[in-house]
Amino acid sequence: MDWGTLQTILGGVNKHSTSIGKIWLTVLFIFRIMILVVAAKEVWGDEQADFVCNTLQAGCKNVCYDHYFPISHIRLWALQLIFVSSPALLVAMHVAYRRHEKKRKFIKGEIKSEFKDIEEIKTQK
Repeated sequence: MDWGTLQTILGGVNKHSTSIGKIWLTVLFIFRIMILVVAAKEVWGDEQADFVCNTLQAGCKNVCYDHYFPISHIRLWALQLIFVSSPALLVAMHVAYRRHEKKRKFIKGEIKSEFKDIEEIKTQK
């Protein structure tokens, strides 16, 4: 996914958001994704490689590691990012669906008063 796609998604959601919602989306997508992409891999890269188990029993290293670190920090950040950004993405999908339905109805001739001219249809994404 490139920055243009992200900007299009955020633009569609921001058009229908309050000012607090716009700030929240900006902080969410810029700071959290940057932290996850840039810092998390460096800080918590491969935690299990340097983990030492006190016995030579098969599978001990994995069991001990899972006991001390039940969830990876990178996975926790990614899961949190998914749950926090899901409502905004659902709103973006709903807005895109509604726009598509309006365009389809206008093209079929079912509605005429919704759009003033054809240029307004063309400028909507």
